[in-house]
Amino acid sequence: MVFRGTIADAPDFDPSADAENLYNAMKGIGSDKEAILELITVRSNAQRQEIITAYKCSFGKDLIDDLKYELTGKFERLIVSLMRTPAYHDAKEIHDAIKGAGTNERCLIEVLASRNNQQIHDMVAAYKDAYGSNMEEDVISDTSGHFKKMLIVLLQGTRDESGVVNTDLVEQDAQDLFAAGEEQWGTDEAKFIMILGNRSVTHLRMVFDAYEKIAGKSIEDSIKSELSGDFERLMLAVVHCIRSVPMFFAKRLYKSMKGLGTADNTLIRIMISRSEIDMLDIRECFCLNYEKSLYNMIKDDTSGDYKRTLLNLCGGDDDVAGEFFPEAAQIAYKMWELSAMTNVQLRPTVVPAPTFDAAADAQALRKAMKGFGTDEDAIIDIVAQRSNAQRQEIRQAFKSLLGRDLMKDLKSELSKNLERLIIGLMLTPAEFDAKMMRKAMEGAGTDEHALIEILATRKNEQIHAMNAAYQEAYKKSLEEAIQSDTSGHFCRILVSLVQGAREEGPADNERADADAQELANACNADSDDMEMKFMSILCTRSFPHLRKVFQEFVRYSNKDIEQIIKKEMSGDVKNAFYAIVRSVKNQPSYFADRLYKAMKGLGTDDRALIRIMVSRSETDLFNIRKEFKETHDASLHEFIQVETVFGDTSGDYRKTLLMLCGGED
Repeated sequence: MVFRGTIADAPDFDPSADAENLYNAMKGIGSDKEAILELITVRSNAQRQEIITAYKCSFGKDLIDDLKYELTGKFERLIVSLMRTPAYHDAKEIHDAIKGAGTNERCLIEVLASRNNQQIHDMVAAYKDAYGSNMEEDVISDTSGHFKKMLIVLLQGTRDESGVVNTDLVEQDAQDLFAAGEEQWGTDEAKFIMILGNRSVTHLRMVFDAYEKIAGKSIEDSIKSELSGDFERLMLAVVHCIRSVPMFFAKRLYKSMKGLGTADNTLIRIMISRSEIDMLDIRECFCLNYEKSLYNMIKDDTSGDYKRTLLNLCGGDDDVAGEFFPEAAQIAYKMWELSAMTNVQLRPTVVPAPTFDAAADAQALRKAMKGFGTDEDAIIDIVAQRSNAQRQEIRQAFKSLLGRDLMKDLKSELSKNLERLIIGLMLTPAEFDAKMMRKAMEGAGTDEHALIEILATRKNEQIHAMNAAYQEAYKKSLEEAIQSDTSGHFCRILVSLVQGAREEGPADNERADADAQELANACNADSDDMEMKFMSILCTRSFPHLRKVFQEFVRYSNKDIEQIIKKEMSGDVKNAFYAIVRSVKNQPSYFADRLYKAMKGLGTDDRALIRIMVSRSETDLFNIRKEFKETHDASLHEFIQVETVFGDTSGDYRKTLLMLCGGED
């Protein structure tokens, strides 16, 4: 196995000299923390064990006890954890996860889903030695149900590691998993546990490919729809680790640092446990998935000696456009292949009301707005629980029965974000998109992100309808408005997209191969030629075709298209191409990320929040919710409720958003 860690044996190692240096760093008043961290982070774990022994022989003291006494906080936890052997470190993490009143299920999942047989056996023995109890018995007493059963299976450390694959058994396992879930009412959890808990990594990767052909969806999507709670999270973690352990940890590290606050226990656990195994691969996977390197995210999210120690373990910053190592190249290629194969069923959160009466709704809305004061609850309950087509019938009935313009009445009775949200819901999708484009370009500044989001994600017919609605409402073509408000390559990209002339249909494999080669060759051209070539392909080819192009691009360039765009391009051009690539890969995930950015931190980008919640509620908001939960470890419903308290998302506005969201995940 090729070494892919960042910490290796130090050459010319002298444990007695190191022990003396550590003793000197801690004697007297205060301690030399920099000397401690610089020594410990350039020694392998095996060498640290020799230092512990030498320290006791030379000074008659326990090194770990001295470190605990001299250091404090997160820095102390990190340094002390580095001094434990991997098995004892894992054992302590499991013990801490199940001791006391609550259980840290996510820690149990992470450790048990990612370790190989030998690591599990060593951890179980270390647990017995350190705590005098049986790990399996302690896990049984602290967990329940199918979650407990799968943990116990993993704790046996008996996964097949022979590497031998029986082709007939691959097909049988794929069929058995399909029969246990998608093909029947209810789920045979025992079958999932038996297959996912015991088969070899190579075997299961082939099973997942076969399953996708049978079910028309990925095994991950089936697990999300068939299982729930901690058991669902555990099974997903197992699948992710089967596909790629480095990618699994890259995602765990990202979740530990994103948003307000840091999950330091998770960050420490992963940085220590992977530093001598696959940290280089994790760094590459991190760059592949996110907008910054692992090094820079740690740098921005932590401080002091704690930060310096973590950065030493990370091992350096990454050139995001650098060539892949084989592991990361295979992962990138496979990600695009999975994206192309997966047939995702898009699900809305707002559907037509079953017992609909446009006249009765029109009368109820008039009553809610008549006289002194406004019954906002009545307005919200009607508007948020009708489809857009039904709302148009209500608008017509309101005018026919009452001789009044419903939109004008709503504008006069409501205010601020609630008014913007309700009016947005009452417009047709084309009218709403046209209005959002207008808002993005009016006034002194331009909201380029809004222009990109709309034009990169709409289908041809939606763009044509938006163009017509814009001309009708503002007596000017949308193309002219874009040309007068933007410039350069960014303007040309938007003008190309606003034609609504993207090809439709499946991938042409031969042409996709040629397109991929052209994009790879363009990466060596000057920036203007490169951007024009990217535009000619990314703005015109169908999404299924582009998935194949981006997959083959990895093969030709040994780089990922997203990394090239982030490194070689800048400003609005970079953002536009990046949005197209993200939409091609996974559009619900793209919108989930946009929603997160609209609400994170202090204050809320209400215009972006309203735009996405309104435009996706009848298309794929349910899928967006699922992607949001998986990426951010919090439901969209919870985020709207909790994370947006600094903005105007209280009261009726928040209630309407939550109704559009459609429920808690």
